Amino acid sequence: MRIRFRICMALIFCMPVAVMAQQPDTLVKKLDSLNIRNDSLGRQKNNINRANYNERTKITGRTYFILLADDFKQQFTAPFHASKKDWGIVGKFALVTAGVALADESINHFAVGLHNHNKGVATISKNVTNFGGLYEGYTLAALGAYGFVFKNQKIKTTTLLATQAYVTAAAIEAIGKFAFGRQRPIYYDPKTGENDPVFHGPFYQFHKDANGQKHPNTSYTSFPSGHSTVAFAAATVFALEYRDRPLVPIISYSAATLVALSRLTENKHWPTDILVGAALGYLSGRQVVNNYHRYAKIQNDKKKKGTLSFNAQYFYGKVLPGVTYHFR
Repeated sequence: MRIRFRICMALIFCMPVAVMAQQPDTLVKKLDSLNIRNDSLGRQKNNINRANYNERTKITGRTYFILLADDFKQQFTAPFHASKKDWGIVGKFALVTAGVALADESINHFAVGLHNHNKGVATISKNVTNFGGLYEGYTLAALGAYGFVFKNQKIKTTTLLATQAYVTAAAIEAIGKFAFGRQRPIYYDPKTGENDPVFHGPFYQFHKDANGQKHPNTSYTSFPSGHSTVAFAAATVFALEYRDRPLVPIISYSAATLVALSRLTENKHWPTDILVGAALGYLSGRQVVNNYHRYAKIQNDKKKKGTLSFNAQYFYGKVLPGVTYHFR
């Protein structure tokens, strides 16, 4: 967790530099000139036909980092572009979250009890929560490899977008953990002996015991859930890019939900950590998808120059020169 936090912090500070370095290309300016306010509520219409993923719209190494930099910029400045309707939805979600917060401890006790008294649940929970960590990266790598081997441009593009959503969502989650400093349910405060869902704020020093000892490489910050955030970020990308195949969104969101629930049964997070993490992941994934389709629209709208070719044709016993012009 600590390593992921450092990587995310480095990316956050490097992305603006990358954007500035790409200014001559003006791609970022073109992306931002389109209505980025559509991202949060998904009003943007995206072309997900397989033919739309082609040589013109493919993501190259250079394009990947330009889009990633712009994803960071758009996601971190999203509150400044939000409409009244957007803020209304945020307010309603906050009320729901506050309601769930009242049951945080009760739900936590139920989930932990289910884990402790059922070996089957414990086994499944452990495997699923592991899948939501490092193994999720392996899954994305396998999908990407499949796309390259079988030359499936759409799955290659979708997998690359999923990694962008994963990275940007992880950065937001890492900042949230630092800013809120909420203690995990597994953490017992040495002073009070309680494991209450308390928000300590930034810079709070968590201690493992009354002597101030803390296990190395252990994070006690809980809000929002990192597993839930990145799982829903990647799942949203696949669900949106393959929404014409109903089974894909069902599988994607079901897998993400199982990962989120496993964090409850593993006693790693409170329910509100899961809820907020899932929402952040969903919004991150949607923004990444919309940003790519704005890029694809820019690429597809580019006018190709016509091609001029010379040829000869046999006509009534004579060979006549010919000129052919293909309009694009």
